[in-house]
Amino acid sequence: MCGIVGVISQSPVNQLIYDSLLLLQHRGQDAAGIATANGSTFHMHKANGMVRDVFRTRNMRSLPGNCGIGQVRYPTAGSASSAEEAQPFYVNAPFGVILAHNGNVTNWEQLKDEMFRIDRRHINTSSDSEVLLNVLAHELQLATTGFSLEPDAIFKAVSGVHRRVKGSYAIVALIAGYGLLAFRDPHGIRPLAIGKHDTAQGTEWIIASESVALEGIGFEFVRDVAPGEAVFIGMDGTLHAKQCAQYPSLNPCIFELVYLARPDSVLDGVPVYDARLRMGDYLAEKIKRTLPGVQIDVVMPIPDSSRPAAMQVAKKLNIEYREGFFKNRYVGRTFIMPGQAVRKKSVRQKLNAMAVEFKGRNVLIVDDSIVRGTTSQEIVQMARDAGANKVIFASAAPPVRFPNVYGIDMPTRAELVAHGRTDQEVAQIIGADALVYQDVEDMKQAVRDTNPQLQNFEASCFDGHYITGDVTTEYLSKIERVRLNLASQSDRDAAGEGNDRSQLHLHLAVE
Repeated sequence: MCGIVGVISQSPVNQLIYDSLLLLQHRGQDAAGIATANGSTFHMHKANGMVRDVFRTRNMRSLPGNCGIGQVRYPTAGSASSAEEAQPFYVNAPFGVILAHNGNVTNWEQLKDEMFRIDRRHINTSSDSEVLLNVLAHELQLATTGFSLEPDAIFKAVSGVHRRVKGSYAIVALIAGYGLLAFRDPHGIRPLAIGKHDTAQGTEWIIASESVALEGIGFEFVRDVAPGEAVFIGMDGTLHAKQCAQYPSLNPCIFELVYLARPDSVLDGVPVYDARLRMGDYLAEKIKRTLPGVQIDVVMPIPDSSRPAAMQVAKKLNIEYREGFFKNRYVGRTFIMPGQAVRKKSVRQKLNAMAVEFKGRNVLIVDDSIVRGTTSQEIVQMARDAGANKVIFASAAPPVRFPNVYGIDMPTRAELVAHGRTDQEVAQIIGADALVYQDVEDMKQAVRDTNPQLQNFEASCFDGHYITGDVTTEYLSKIERVRLNLASQSDRDAAGEGNDRSQLHLHLAVE
């Protein structure tokens, strides 16, 4: 899960992209990168770290141009520590293409082999995004004749990408001398929104992972990129759009709405905040059914993403709502930190329990979800240490029982506390007196309540249904073996051994 942005403007875009990436920082804290196009020259800077740390004044000055793309990354494929796998990625032929990707390509190893054996292209990293870039470049080469590049050829190339690539992908790419390309996989798993800003000089465009990245820098939300659709914006600001998939269908990732997205975003017509409120309504009804007669003195959220659901639970149960955990905002989101050791260590650095709210009370703690269970275990223990009489834990999401292979860092069954266990067994592991999970259908209905046009979702981590049709038991076992082999190295990398930086200036001659 990453955050991407692309901008076509009438003035330099480096600051606009930087500001957008700050608004998308919650989507990835491992690495950041910006690439701009100034005439026939690409400029790029990327490195491991947060946006504010990667880009200094000298780096921003080295990124001229009126169009560009950017990405904040947290890794789901490749190495968490390698700055070379930070995005965007660049390939020089045809024309010169720079690409940033949000999602996860499930058949990237097959494609990498095809790139070498058939297309004669070299892939320099273990990133699926570099593979995707080379597939796009190859399809562009097949779709074009002569020295010019027309929108129809671009759309033909994207159609070729859709035929070859499996998995989830939301893409922004720069084509040297031509403009900005964006497209979304035929299932619409990862979000992508279009915004515009009208000026005296003409219309400026932005395409980003979440609507908050548009509105936060003064752009007006126009619409979402449709599943399978490609959008191309020329250097003159003219927007072209075409459906490039044969059988597109909208199946947005429901975990975006549960946890990943900012509450002030709107994804595929769903206000994230409203969806989380509705999840709280359904969760309250489940608590009534599951724990009749259980005395609860106070409802508390785990800040910040569970706050809307917790408020609704308290309201529906007619129980006092209190903020018992104080959040240190200068520690990253623990779920998306690479490396279990770093994730576990950071919980108590991130949260502090205020004893005055816990002492002698039966506390209902509401969290957005429970994935590995290590954070929940620490939170329950913190509540007990603060003097809680009983600790009841409620999750606004259903049990995460299955791996996610579409861009969320939970690919192995062994890491999922709910896999193969009952709710009571999970409660025992995290140390809670009782545990209540949301029902899968209630979670989906909570989203439909906010946008009735949405019927289907990518909810594989909850229901085990993989919509791309290529994820088998053998595939899951293979990625688990790879992850286990790399686990110790990943933990060392996540501990901060090295912070390489990469600066690249590419001078391209464009006809």
